[in-house]
This record gives sequence, C-alpha cells and structure tokens, in this order.
Amino acid sequence: MERIDELRHLDTQLSEPKPGEWLSTFDEAGQSFETYRSHSPVRPTSEKRKIYLQPIGSFTFVQQQILEYTAHYVEAFFGLETVLLPAMPDSIIPPNARRNNEFGDQQLQSLYILDSVLVKRIPTDGIVLMALTAQDLYPGKQWNYVFGQADLKKRVGVSSLYRLCDWPLNNNNYPLCLRRLMKTATHEIGHMFSVRHCIQAECLMNGSNHLAESDERPTHLCTDCLKKLYWNWQFDLVDRNQQLLDSLETHRLTEEAGYYYRAKKYLED
Repeated sequence: MERIDELRHLDTQLSEPKPGEWLSTFDEAGQSFETYRSHSPVRPTSEKRKIYLQPIGSFTFVQQQILEYTAHYVEAFFGLETVLLPAMPDSIIPPNARRNNEFGDQQLQSLYILDSVLVKRIPTDGIVLMALTAQDLYPGKQWNYVFGQADLKKRVGVSSLYRLCDWPLNNNNYPLCLRRLMKTATHEIGHMFSVRHCIQAECLMNGSNHLAESDERPTHLCTDCLKKLYWNWQFDLVDRNQQLLDSLETHRLTEEAGYYYRAKKYLED
C-alpha cells in the first residue's frame, strides 16, 4: 500500500460542483478504504477470475473494433483476463423492456438486462459479466437515459456506445469514442467490484450526470480507489501501469497516458 500512497501527489482535489453536475444533484456519502474492506466486496477467487464482456445487438465494423480495444484495456486496467464473447441478438429484450428516446431511437431497459439477461449467464469461471450495446439505455421511467449501470453485489453491468459519439466512426476518428467507452466500462466494472462513487478526488469513479461532465473526469483511479482494488486481488502495480500506458499511447490518447507517465516515476524509483 505504501507504493500507492506515493501516487497521492498525483491526485487532484475535486472542485465545487457546478449546477447540474452529479454532486449538485445527489448527496453522496463516499466510501472509505476501511468501509470498502469491511463490507464484503465482490472478490475474484481461483475459480472465478475472468471478466466477461457480452455484446448485445449489432455493431458496425469500427464499433466492433472499439469493443475489442476496450476488452484489451479492461484486462490491463483490472489485471484480470478479459474475454469478449460473441454478440447475442437484441431480440432477447422483450417489448416491455424497450421504449423510444427523445430522438425516436429505441432504448433498452438496463435493469432488465442486468436482472433478466446477465445474472443467469455469468460463466462459471467469471467474476463479473458486463454487457455492451450500441443502443441507448434507460433504467426506469423516471430517467431519460444512462451511459451504463451496474450492480454492486450481483456482479453484472451494462454499458452503451449510443451517446458516446454522434458522428460516423472510422479508423481515424475513433479514439474519443473509445476513450469514453473505456471510462464507462471500467467505471461500471469498478461498481461490480463493489466500489462506490468517489468524492475524495478527481477519479474514474466520480459520478457524472451528462457527457460533458464525464469528459472532464479522468480515466485513472485516485489513490483511495486504487487501494481498494489492489487490496482485493493484489495485481502488479508496475506492470499494470506500463500496460495502461502502452494501450493509451497505441490509441493516441496522449493526455490520458500522461498520468501513467508520471505514475511510472513514483512506482519504479
């Protein structure tokens, strides 16, 4: 844990929330490291140690590439083998778990995906199962949409590409959409390992109400949240840092890679 504490110099204090941002809307209690450890968080075991990603519906060629890149990133981020499964048809979602959004496009109910599709399909060697879809998501009637949703105990979650890019994707302009999906997927998987929203510093686990707020949040964990996952299954900090640095550089996400460059100096000295 001492090596993680050295990274505290890289933490950035949260600013006062602006009107409409997550913390101006929701009164979050936060979650200390001690609270996390004492509340029986979801933990990998020798038998259940893989992260599975389950695409639902159809995807363009570039969207499929983004899913594959995200799977590689998730594996580096959590230090656990990550498997991208073949897509299943969205016909598995019944009419009563669908509606049209404000653009007239179809939305899928995220809670139905979690409770009625994913829970019973977690592979025997899987610790968590996350669905990925190109369709919009909504959790219930009172919500317009969500980027993703996860359960803190049931080991399931879902993330959507729908609101992450509103332009035709190609091999030159995909990095921003990829960055957004990387953040959404790792944020939701963080919840699946029982990590709650962070109010300690600027962090991947901060809540966000809209895309502009999400874009301002970092792709990395603050030291408090990194401690939770490190205590949980003791990954190699130096190797993880290098793999994430390599992944972000490969996809031209240089600003995000900068954090891991700075962290490298603390971890390898």
